[in-house]
Amino acid sequence: MTRRLLRILAALGLAASLTTFSLPAHAEKRVALVIGNNDYKHVPKLLKAVNDARTMGDTLKQLGFSVMVAENQNRQQFSEALLAFDKAIEPGDTAFFFYAGHGFEIAGQNYLLPTDVPPATEGQEELVRDASILADRIVERLQNKKARTSILVFDACRNNPFERAGTRAVAGGGGLAPMVQLPEGVFSVFSAGPRQTALDRLSNDDANPNSVFTRTFAKQLLEPGDNLVQVAQRTRRLVSEMAETVKHKQVPVYFDQMVDDVFLGGAAKDAASVRPADPPPQKVAALPPVSVPRVPKEETTNAPIASFSRHNGGWSVVFSFADPTLGISWRMAGKGDFRETGFIDTLDPRTRKRMPNPSIELPPDAAAGTIEVRYVDQSGEMQGPFPIRFDPEAALIRDQRKILDMTSTSWLSFREFNGLLVYYTHLVSYRCAIREVRIGIDTAVPNQVLKMPNCDMRDPSAITAGMPLYMKLAPATQFVSVELTYRDGSVSEIKSFRAANRSNN
Repeated sequence: MTRRLLRILAALGLAASLTTFSLPAHAEKRVALVIGNNDYKHVPKLLKAVNDARTMGDTLKQLGFSVMVAENQNRQQFSEALLAFDKAIEPGDTAFFFYAGHGFEIAGQNYLLPTDVPPATEGQEELVRDASILADRIVERLQNKKARTSILVFDACRNNPFERAGTRAVAGGGGLAPMVQLPEGVFSVFSAGPRQTALDRLSNDDANPNSVFTRTFAKQLLEPGDNLVQVAQRTRRLVSEMAETVKHKQVPVYFDQMVDDVFLGGAAKDAASVRPADPPPQKVAALPPVSVPRVPKEETTNAPIASFSRHNGGWSVVFSFADPTLGISWRMAGKGDFRETGFIDTLDPRTRKRMPNPSIELPPDAAAGTIEVRYVDQSGEMQGPFPIRFDPEAALIRDQRKILDMTSTSWLSFREFNGLLVYYTHLVSYRCAIREVRIGIDTAVPNQVLKMPNCDMRDPSAITAGMPLYMKLAPATQFVSVELTYRDGSVSEIKSFRAANRSNN
């Protein structure tokens, strides 16, 4: 097996890293796979992806990673590179995956294109899927290897590679889809935001061998004293500013589900060795960052799931069951008898009987705990109890974030009253889900913090007298850009609000 693995690595051009991987394994080592694809056979070739991979490989070696660099990979070689990467990772390791090349989004999923991806036209999405590497699958593989921290970086946000004159291309635009449902311990960075394309160069006179993103990101990784979030934030700002100089919108995005702060460049040895840091994020609420609650893992597929929503009177909890139910009962774990939820005035077409009420109410000050749920199945047998974890802090943040995502067009509104006012009442109403609000006035890059009132868990949506709800702008203001950093660490797409859409009421 060892000889076979060495042959695979040699075939991939990874011989330089063999000595590193032959060393005895030890806990929490750093392992990286870096792939750059230029020489596509059936879609447009790229100029800098291989250079980007080499630069990232050199950077990661300086950071103590054992690095495999693979270039111009066809489908089989790509799969073999991932297999070699799998074999190098042990539980507790830090795993880093970098890809530069063509990427393509189909139905919200991201695919990395090998060099032999076939030409595809309208209606041939399955051809692309079968010939490419699913990005989510790489995340799953790293989870299966029990890496403590998994970092994925994609410099693959380019135009639709399947567009050709005289044909209808596979449906899809530029850019990749956001990866917002990451498991714990995963951090991903994209060189551009949704529906944006990444610049290889700033002008015809730009002789830098690397893309705008990679040249910036690689440099920022080597700065001591910065954690990975700070590296991503600074990269985003610098790349955005450079792209704006050529009237292009490119705002790198990152998605953070890490457990710990990760300092790839190491902590600073002393204050004198560190350049002045960016101002710390504005603390806008009195809640610490929390993880998004996860559905309990049960052996049975019949276990219910629950959704939580906060309102003025307390909490509404709605249970969902895969099976038809004849009755539902619940209790807080270890507290008293089970209580029936009752019935609603609707017939269940599957049972031809009244449908059990799937919801319960909890008081606004309900403490964290476990809800035990039982149900009577269609045959009259009692199933459960099933434990459902209730964390009011995490549930509130998740519920408010969902509302903010669904109502993003309402984040800001304009009004003319003794000048131009911009209201952010909507953001204040759902402030408990927000770690930081950044805005940009007449710039596509949000560059200043908009302070939010503190979150009050007892009445999270309350707006009280004296709360700031608007700010005054110069009458000539054209637009305001907004970016939210949520409490789960992820970052929203940047939204722009034009001052022309204003009210005179």
